[in-house]
Order: sequence, then C-alpha cells, then structure tokens
Amino acid sequence: MTVLPCSPHSAELLALAAGLPRVPRRDLHGFFDAAHTAATALPELMGTALDAFNADGNQAGYLLLRGLPVEDDDALPTTPDRTPAPVDRPLLHLEAMLAIVGRRLGLHTGYRELRSASVYHDVYPSPGAHYLSSETSETLLEFHTEMAYHVRQPNYVMLACSRADHERKAITLVGSIRRALPLVPDDIRTHLFGRPLPCRVDVAFRGGVEDPGAIADVKPLYGDPRDPFLGYDRELLAPRDHADVEALAVLSKALDEVREPVRLVPGDVLIVDNFRTTHARTPFTPRWDGKDRWLHRVYIRTDRNGQLSGGERAGDVVDFVPRH
Repeated sequence: MTVLPCSPHSAELLALAAGLPRVPRRDLHGFFDAAHTAATALPELMGTALDAFNADGNQAGYLLLRGLPVEDDDALPTTPDRTPAPVDRPLLHLEAMLAIVGRRLGLHTGYRELRSASVYHDVYPSPGAHYLSSETSETLLEFHTEMAYHVRQPNYVMLACSRADHERKAITLVGSIRRALPLVPDDIRTHLFGRPLPCRVDVAFRGGVEDPGAIADVKPLYGDPRDPFLGYDRELLAPRDHADVEALAVLSKALDEVREPVRLVPGDVLIVDNFRTTHARTPFTPRWDGKDRWLHRVYIRTDRNGQLSGGERAGDVVDFVPRH
C-alpha cells in the first residue's frame, strides 16, 4: 500500500485534533505527549497501516495519507515568508495530523542548527534561496536522503500540504532502494556496500563556513546486503576515487529509473522512509501573493537504526554529529 484514503475518517480525526492544545509551540513536549495519547485512538485502518509501514516499510519507500482534514484556503493564514513560526500561532489541522500520526511512528525531533532549532518547519518558496534549500522553487531540488551525513539522521521525513503551488506543477520524487537494487549489478553492489564515501553537509550544518568540504562519510549501501539501507545525496556526496565515482553513477541511474512522482495536494501527508529512499522536488513558479505553496515538515526518529539511545522525548532538539 502506498496511498491510504483518509477522508472517510475526517470526523474522528477532527475530534482527535480538538483534544490537542490549541497553541502547540508554547509547550511542544506537552503537546506531543497529548498527541501520543491521540495516536493510540486513531481509526483502526489508519493505525494498522501506519504500524505495518513502521515495522517493515514497503517497496515504494513512502506512505501517502490522502484526504486528511485541512482548512479551506481562505481560512488559512498567509503562506509564511520567515522562520520560525510565531510561538503563539494557533494549531492548524495538518500540524495536528503531523503530531498524531508522527507519534504513532516515533519521536518528533528538531536539529539545533536547522531552522532556528524548530521542530515544526514551514516549507515555502523564498526569493534567492540557496539551491540546496527546501525554500528554493524555480530549480530542481536534487535527490537526497535527508541528513544522511548526520549520526542522528531521521527515520522518517513527513510532509503535509496545506496549500499547493498555483499551477500544481511541483512534484515530489521518491526513489526506493528496494526497487532500484535489482537494477544494480552485483559487482557495483559489492563495491558500494559498507563503503564510506566523503560527503559534504547542508549549509545549516557548516558552522558558518561557506564550504568546509567533505566533513562526513556516508555509506551508500549498508545494513543487510539482501535488503540494504540507502545513504545518497546527488549534490553532497563527493567520491574521490574513479571507481567510486563510476559505481555511484550506476546507483544514481537505477534510482532515476525507479523514481515515483507524488503530487501533493491540500490534505496530504507524505511519510518518506528516510533509510530506504532518496527524494527530490521539481521546480515550480511562485507568485509571491501570499497564496504560494505551503508545506509543513517534521522529522521522526524511532528506536531502530540506532537513532535513539533512551530517555528522549518527542520535541527534543539534537546537536549535529557528522557520520564517520
């Protein structure tokens, strides 16, 4: 299953959302505790699908919840143009859905250096945004496994759509290693498996240095050789050895061949398995009229893949530790 229709459960979901604190950013830990209670009361079909995806993922590497409660466009605030969101901004329907669904999966996590250490990210177009930033709009945001260079890499990236781009051109692309692996020859798999490659990091994690170079090491394939995890970033991986460059190009081509398009519309929540996929976003054209594309993003860590050590809470913020 990759698409789960949720509109039949709208009344139940709105009732669960109504039980959450109205101003989440005043006490995120308490807010996510309340969301955890609500997560246990999700409609059975939704809960079962989320638990199955959390246990073993799927071939596509994502789960799309479609038809979740969302405000009418005229009732939404203006699309943001700055980060972070005001502490007193009232809860939006899809922020509630990200809280409840996310707590069914694991723990919401903020990253100290990213987006002013906020846990909820507003994703919107910004003039002159860096080409590696999610705020870029008119250029392709290339395939990347989110924070593959970070020891505390999130297990899931969750994207909720309150407002689509005007022309409905923006497409999220997801490339799953489970679908790409059969296209990768055995010798290339063997070469890349468990092999640390030099990797640069996103702008937020560079400590104010314009480009410190490859300060992390990322293994493109690792874990179970028969069902490996993926660490891939088209812009940031920086192999030096010619054989590594060629092998990575073969993997890259395979991921391109299996990529799936997901066109987010209001009421969608996309859950991306960040240990088995890479994702991208195609260009779109903002109008700067207050009604541009507006997504909400959260990162979820679970107790798998060594992402939790014990004692963490949903809403915690972690520091940058590069992989080596």
